[in-house]
Amino acid sequence: MALKEEDSTLSKLESACSDLKILLQTSAKMDESLENMDKKLDLVDESLSTASRRVAPLQSLAMAKKALDTRINRAVTPALTLLDSFKLCESLQDNLLELSSNLSSEKTPRNRLRKLLEYVDYVDQLNAAINGISQEGEPVIQKLQEVVEFLSRTKATDQYRTHRLRQTLATLKALYESEVDAMKFDGLLDEALLNLQDEYESILEQLRHRNIGEAGTVTSDLGTDLEVEVLRRISETLAANDCLDICIGIFVKVRYRRVAKALMRLSPDYLRTYRPEEIDEMEWESLETAITLWIQHLELALKTVLVSEKKFCNQVLGKIMDGLVWPECFVKIADKIMAVFFRFGEGVARSSKEPHKLFKLLDMFDSLEKLKPDFSETFGGEAGADICTRFRELTKLLVNSSSKVFWEFGLKIEGNSDGFPPPQDGSVPKVVRYTINFLKNLAADNYRAPMAMVLRTEQIWKAGIFSKPETDENLLKDAISNVMDALQRNVESKRSHYKDKILPHIFAMNTYWYIYMRTRNTELGDLLGEQYMKTKYKAVAEESAYMYQNQAWGHLVRLLDKEDLKRLQRKEALGSIVRGKMEAFLKGLDEISQRHRGSYSIPDLDLREQIKQSTMKLLVPPYSEFLNTFSAVLQGKQYVQQIEGLLGQIFEGDDVKLKRRYSRDRIGGGNSLTLEGEIRDFRRSRSNISDM
Repeated sequence: MALKEEDSTLSKLESACSDLKILLQTSAKMDESLENMDKKLDLVDESLSTASRRVAPLQSLAMAKKALDTRINRAVTPALTLLDSFKLCESLQDNLLELSSNLSSEKTPRNRLRKLLEYVDYVDQLNAAINGISQEGEPVIQKLQEVVEFLSRTKATDQYRTHRLRQTLATLKALYESEVDAMKFDGLLDEALLNLQDEYESILEQLRHRNIGEAGTVTSDLGTDLEVEVLRRISETLAANDCLDICIGIFVKVRYRRVAKALMRLSPDYLRTYRPEEIDEMEWESLETAITLWIQHLELALKTVLVSEKKFCNQVLGKIMDGLVWPECFVKIADKIMAVFFRFGEGVARSSKEPHKLFKLLDMFDSLEKLKPDFSETFGGEAGADICTRFRELTKLLVNSSSKVFWEFGLKIEGNSDGFPPPQDGSVPKVVRYTINFLKNLAADNYRAPMAMVLRTEQIWKAGIFSKPETDENLLKDAISNVMDALQRNVESKRSHYKDKILPHIFAMNTYWYIYMRTRNTELGDLLGEQYMKTKYKAVAEESAYMYQNQAWGHLVRLLDKEDLKRLQRKEALGSIVRGKMEAFLKGLDEISQRHRGSYSIPDLDLREQIKQSTMKLLVPPYSEFLNTFSAVLQGKQYVQQIEGLLGQIFEGDDVKLKRRYSRDRIGGGNSLTLEGEIRDFRRSRSNISDM
């Protein structure tokens, strides 16, 4: 068993030894093959080195050729582009000449505008081409010159080609130097720009403001969309060709002329008179009309004409220099127009401070206040600052003038500077009638608010912006009350100049009754207050009426007193005294009648009627009682109707002064008042009436 195992192991070892021998033989053969291959690789490497040395000069030559081609192309390609630009300029110039001829022959406005737009397009293209040549010419020539010098120095190409390049360089340089400036400043482009300026001015001249001065005038656009587009394009083209100043000059000149002509259709001849001394020489009716027209025309110019011009200016010039140009152009147009209106307004404000001018000054001030938002909107911004400043200065001037007229009016009244003595017949003086009508107008709706604003503005200027001014109504009430007090002092001054004992009472009765009745149930009366008017004027009129009756008729009533006759016993003495009293009564009645007819006047119809009735009640009953008591003593017939008729003639005679004129001063609508009760009250208690 052990023997078999040993044989098997020996067999395996022999087999392994045989395999090792085979492997060693194979390795020896492979080693020999590798040596042969290495020899072959050395031969190949030697061959490649030889080939590389032979190819290297050819590769260097190809790279040099490629670099030379690139350098030449970088110079020649822009040169060819520059030549193409010259060809484009020539083509555009031909098109402009042809289109210019077509424009001259075109008569249809719309078609002409369309062709003009095309003309502008060609001008823009020509300008762009010339600018391109101008900007790129020198770099292109410089690069080409560098290539020529390089080829001449390196002899990288043959002499023929170098000579051709040198000739091309000379020709291109000469063309650039001689033609660019000519095309830009002396050629067809310059002529085209002149044509565009003419067309620009022509179109601007054609665009006019329509229906100026007609009722219902509203803001309208100037020109159609096509006209505006053409003008805008021309403006931008002129600006792009260094003609912006010319463009602005044409626009401002033409549009100012158009605006001025539009406003001249309103016939504002009054604007030629603007110096204060010239305005003082004008007839009041003419000045009043001029101021009214000034207010209307200023509003029309601002809200209609200039608004249209501002919009149009923005449409045409709005895109030039990022919108910085058009506001200045608009202000240049508007400034000359507004200066004329401001000049007239300033002349009126600086003219003499006559009282009747106050209402027109307030009209002007009120119109400016209403136009203030429109001024801010139209002339807002830096460009319109000067116009806004002058607008504010005119407003301030009107405030000063209005307040000065008002306060000077009060001073004139108080100073009794009307220059007239009190009326000889005791009627209402002119200064009272004028002042009451003046203040009634001032307190009316048309002037109440403007006058209050003037007073408030003046107070703020004096007291400072942080002061607390009174309400408008109180300001106006206090101001008017001051004038009324001045008027009362004027009346009392005139009253003291009478020498007749009765006339002062007639004068005061007429005047204060006139003041009260003319202000009752009016805006002036409402502003001052009914109680104020009753206390200040009605009560004084009633007191004066009582004093008048007492002075004029009281002594006649006292003549008919019967108390002293009751003590007489003898009939003869009684009859003589009674007849004497009656004769004295009739004589006194005749005297006072003559004085009423010749010297005394009660112009107000209602007042005269009330005085007549009151006088009859005062005089007729004592007279009638005296007649009835002593009818047996008196010889002849005495009739009460005669006395009544005589009193009627005294108070209703045809020769009553100023009857017609004062009849229109009556307050209609059942506003008649009565003095009868008040006179009785005065008889009972005069001490209750304040002494004026």
